Amino acid sequence: MNKKIGSAAFLAAFMLLGTACGEKPGAAPVPAEEKSAAPVQETAETGNEGTTTAPSQTPSSTQGAGGSTGGSEAPSTSTPQEEAEPAQQSEEIKVYYTDPDLMELLEDTAKITYTDEKAKYQAAYDALQKSTSQEMVPLWSNMKLLSLSFEDGDLTLDLHMPDTANMGSTGEDFAIRALKGTYFQFDEVETIQLLLDGKQVESLMGHVTLYNPETR
Repeated sequence: MNKKIGSAAFLAAFMLLGTACGEKPGAAPVPAEEKSAAPVQETAETGNEGTTTAPSQTPSSTQGAGGSTGGSEAPSTSTPQEEAEPAQQSEEIKVYYTDPDLMELLEDTAKITYTDEKAKYQAAYDALQKSTSQEMVPLWSNMKLLSLSFEDGDLTLDLHMPDTANMGSTGEDFAIRALKGTYFQFDEVETIQLLLDGKQVESLMGHVTLYNPETR
């Protein structure tokens, strides 16, 4: 009886030893770092339902309060101040006309206004073309002034003369004298050059010779 029990115990121990020797080694344990890293990566790449989750955007440095685009503002450009207009001047000058019978040269006065030297000479010519009295007949009313220029004391008048402007020898003489008397009252005017349609001529109406230029 005791032999049987010992044999059974020996057999059981032998079988247990054989089982232990034949057991295959288990898989190596996963490092703790790898275990924690994998779930984090999966969460970053996928959302709750497996869709890709866009990374959160940090506000741009160019955005200001309220979401509006900030940044440095463009420098303000100021409109240059407009140049002040020249002050208007007024002056009373002498102007020369003739009588209704074309018998003599008559002196009168006229008030002119201007802003510069060229405008002054234009205003003087305008005064020669009209008068405020029926007893003062303008000698230059039919002569059109095309242009005028003034440089270094020399005044140049470019005129256009229609046929109706011819007044005969006396009228032409009075007209030249009226023009010279009006312009030579300005101290800066030293000479007067008369042109017809841009050309220098010997006479305006064929009766009085021009000196080209006229002098005091």
